Amino acid sequence: MSAEMSFINLFLEASLLVKLVMLLLLLLSVTGWAVILQRHNVVKQATQHARKFEDRFWSGVDLTRLYQELSARGDRNTGMELLFSAGFKEYMRLSQTATSGGAIMDGAQRAMRVALSREVDKLESNLSLLASIGSTSPYIGLFGTVWGIMNAFIALGQVQNATLNMVAPGIAEALIATAMGLFAAIPAVLFFNRYSTKVEKLENTYINFIEEFSSILHRQAFHDKEAR
Repeated sequence: MSAEMSFINLFLEASLLVKLVMLLLLLLSVTGWAVILQRHNVVKQATQHARKFEDRFWSGVDLTRLYQELSARGDRNTGMELLFSAGFKEYMRLSQTATSGGAIMDGAQRAMRVALSREVDKLESNLSLLASIGSTSPYIGLFGTVWGIMNAFIALGQVQNATLNMVAPGIAEALIATAMGLFAAIPAVLFFNRYSTKVEKLENTYINFIEEFSSILHRQAFHDKEAR
């Protein structure tokens, strides 16, 4: 409790600029943790949905039936479900009009690549904010520290008999800014790296699915054209 009161007292006695720096760092820290928790839920759900859909896709289910089930869900499809729906929808559309299997495959793959780009953008949303918090917070804290120490020594130079008790509080309140900067930056950097790796793995999973699904559609497209 005494440490908490000491921190509060140091904050209240700090200069206006140092107070503003501390409040900004507190805001950045809260924002960073909010993004961390939100990204955790998004990446976790995307991973679970991808694993679940892959199990269903490779279970031998009829692709037309699977597409109809996903179409009935409307906008609730995400991730791999959306890639499949986009590719199969374009495949079905072009099968009625295109004269060659190559044209059908080009259209289906293009639709899946567009869907992939959108899904990756969703997964990477706000990760740049985490990176910004992690890279700028230490410098903001350092700025508050330098300003606080500068004021402490200016005040020290205006007295005749300087003692450690006179300069220590000013230096302590200044160093708190650096500590708060690190407190905001370290989790942001750690989780940015963690989620960036997870998003990259998910993107590779999506790309592998597109390639495998394209192979299935390729065989089906040329089989249908030959049958005609």
